[in-house]
Amino acid sequence: MSRKQDEMSLDDELTAAFLSEDGNPGLVAEEEMVETPDNTPAVAVEETYVAEDPNDAWEEDDLPGQLAVDVYETATKLIVKARTAGIERKDLDVSISDNILTISGVLSGGEDDKATQWHIQECYWGEFSRTIALPVQVKEDGVEAVLKDGVLTISFEKEKIQEAKRITIN
Repeated sequence: MSRKQDEMSLDDELTAAFLSEDGNPGLVAEEEMVETPDNTPAVAVEETYVAEDPNDAWEEDDLPGQLAVDVYETATKLIVKARTAGIERKDLDVSISDNILTISGVLSGGEDDKATQWHIQECYWGEFSRTIALPVQVKEDGVEAVLKDGVLTISFEKEKIQEAKRITIN
């Protein structure tokens, strides 16, 4: 089966998808010929992100930190758990609207004015925010939020969804 000259291959489409508006690559692919278990040759592609401009790297203050969450269901409830160790109740804001949950706040305490040089800094300090589209309909007025031992647990009562009603066509 031949390909028309104006059609893009999957590789061409992937490459174009990672080019910026000015044509600079954001992703570099290295190809290597490998053999599959049935001894047929194939191309393995390893992609690595490369900043378009080394001076254009993201700064820590550009984006708020992300909050890791667990979301699961029981028979009657939807539960959202977030690890919030070191965050005080007053520094947390939790809201829900149209089945969209937002948890945001500030994690303070990582500043040390006496430090002259950091060797390792892996902990995130500052503003964070997480917005989650809940996977099932919940009752927004029957919510319980508990902060205990550094874990924020939010429990929602699930809305009972009626089964689809069959409509007779005349």
